[in-house]
Amino acid sequence: MKLAYWMHAGPAHIGTLRVASSFRNVHAIMHAPLGDDYFNVMRSMSERERDFTPVTASAADRHVLARGSQERVINNISRKDEEQCPDLIVSTPTCTSSILQEDLQNFVDRASVSSESDVTPADVNYHRVNELQAADRTLEQIVRHYLDRARKQGTLDRSVTDKPSANIIGISTLGFHNQHDCRESKRSLRDLGISVNQIIPEGGSLKYLKELPKAWFNIVPYREVGLMTAILLEKEYGMPYVSVTPMGISDTAESITQMEKLVNAWASVLSEEKVNYISYIENQTKFVSQAAWFSKSIDCQNLAGKEVVVFGDATHAASITKIPVREMGIRVSCSGTYCKHDTEWSNEQVQGLRDEVLITEDHTEVGDTIACIEPSAIFGTQMERHIGKRLDIPCGVISSPVHIQNFPLGHRPFLGYEGTNQIADPVYNSFNPGMEDHSLDVFGGHDTKEVSTKSLSTDRGLNWTPETQLELNKIPGFVRGRIKRNTEIFAKQNDITNITIDVMYAAKEKLSS
Repeated sequence: MKLAYWMHAGPAHIGTLRVASSFRNVHAIMHAPLGDDYFNVMRSMSERERDFTPVTASAADRHVLARGSQERVINNISRKDEEQCPDLIVSTPTCTSSILQEDLQNFVDRASVSSESDVTPADVNYHRVNELQAADRTLEQIVRHYLDRARKQGTLDRSVTDKPSANIIGISTLGFHNQHDCRESKRSLRDLGISVNQIIPEGGSLKYLKELPKAWFNIVPYREVGLMTAILLEKEYGMPYVSVTPMGISDTAESITQMEKLVNAWASVLSEEKVNYISYIENQTKFVSQAAWFSKSIDCQNLAGKEVVVFGDATHAASITKIPVREMGIRVSCSGTYCKHDTEWSNEQVQGLRDEVLITEDHTEVGDTIACIEPSAIFGTQMERHIGKRLDIPCGVISSPVHIQNFPLGHRPFLGYEGTNQIADPVYNSFNPGMEDHSLDVFGGHDTKEVSTKSLSTDRGLNWTPETQLELNKIPGFVRGRIKRNTEIFAKQNDITNITIDVMYAAKEKLSS
């Protein structure tokens, strides 16, 4: 467990609560001290939902600590069972209350004796995993529980639907643009003639989980939540899955191509007509997505060669790294993620598309890296947006963690062909448009900011004299950052801590030689 005041991924219990409250008629009871019970406020404010199942906080105050939590937890479970009659009650501690090392399984077993609802503790190690890992594990736990029950009771129907169908796994509350991505995914599947069997956990019903195996295949839009469930369904029920995130023109086409292969594989078995989605991909690329056309426009070509930094969860960071490089000619100086548990996959996805990779949960390391690179734009989370504001570098938010402003009321998907348009806009708008940089350098204008010669967390032992900073300000903005970095590298190599004008010109001469 790490004590931090700024975290990219929240504590494990938030992931469990996100999954539990996404299902219909599932109630979560959180065994937590006062101060940890902010989930209801966070969800109602961000998602702006009128009706959702709230989370109950079983507060562990000083009186409870004095005599133990057993009575409080059991009473809360029994009360919610009588008041709301949920299909399932999920009991979860927080990382704070789990320090008490109480036997929550025993509490749940005792409450189950008199409860009409199913009751289960979340099977998550709250000291070793973060919000995303806990959400993935909790969803897999719930699906496994109800499929195993249906199999034991003989009510599990192993037949598949007559027509192509798919489950969408991983759409959840408080996910980055999840609701918009879900609507766009359903529209795309409808256009392809594929019906949606189930969407879980968001809006899902536990009584229908036993029908998950009826679908021809599963779709996992995000690696962070849903992958464990898809692997379970593949292993136990032979259900293939598509895990290519349909974000950007190339990966959207690849995702649809994989769906075509799975549909045709089942069509051969069921003696159904095979499908060909090539014309659909071509039409969507030409007429729905404007990103392909826009990438060839003079506006987008003006961005060629500009440097950016990308940072976020594994899914969005990898996808947003591919889009600027492959589709817009923008250089990604650094691509990174805070999902350290998915390091291998992240490195594999951005191989050859970036200058360096940053895998860290430390926001100060991210800030120092951005300050050192001085990119033209940042694509990251709200935390990187704050870093960008301090460094006066524009930032487009492409991943959680987010603010309420990243839960737009309008339709703003990141997935599918409509998503390519929604991504292209913030990517382009994150840069100073057209000739603005050059015009400000030539004519002055309002560009009066001084060059930053320090990182966010430390000056790294280098001191720029005021005269040198003035000299650096005279250099055009589009090469200023590179000259600054080269000078600092030269200074470090020669053990120079005080950067003067002579040092700057000595560095220039060495590079020119």
